[in-house]
Amino acid sequence: MADSLLHTFRFQLKLRRSPAQAAGDGAFTSTISGAPLSDGAFQECSGLEIELDIQELTEGGRNDGVIRRVGRAKYSPLVLKRGMFHGSSGGVNRDLWNWLQSISRGERPVPRYDGLVQVMTPSGASVVATWAFNRGLPLKVRGPELNGKTGEIAIEELHIAHEGLQLVES
Repeated sequence: MADSLLHTFRFQLKLRRSPAQAAGDGAFTSTISGAPLSDGAFQECSGLEIELDIQELTEGGRNDGVIRRVGRAKYSPLVLKRGMFHGSSGGVNRDLWNWLQSISRGERPVPRYDGLVQVMTPSGASVVATWAFNRGLPLKVRGPELNGKTGEIAIEELHIAHEGLQLVES
């Protein structure tokens, strides 16, 4: 059942538990192998961005320009729209909501998840490109606008803050 639903979506998301590591230790892996949270499919994806902070240094006696150095990288949150997480039986998977609610209830340490965002072909048969992110946290989840005429149960928006982003081979 889940596979028949996925052909209308163009982006897959796979979330796996991050290995225990200190924040900011520089470790990054483009493979995800921890315990799965869930797999989902979405119609829109944005936030695949890296912005480098360029610092300008003025040098005494040099009036014709400045020296530019690279500072920190900033990663935009991923924003996935109009999708859903599915279970192996084809029904809706509640793990994402449970993750968000456990954090809001004060669960510590905060569980983090690494993920893959995969761009699918129009038929949904194969992956065209894959971005990997690490140490993700749920920033925002917005449910559907419930309407008795449509019966939709999809997630309207999912925002994930993370600590690194890479384009990897599919």
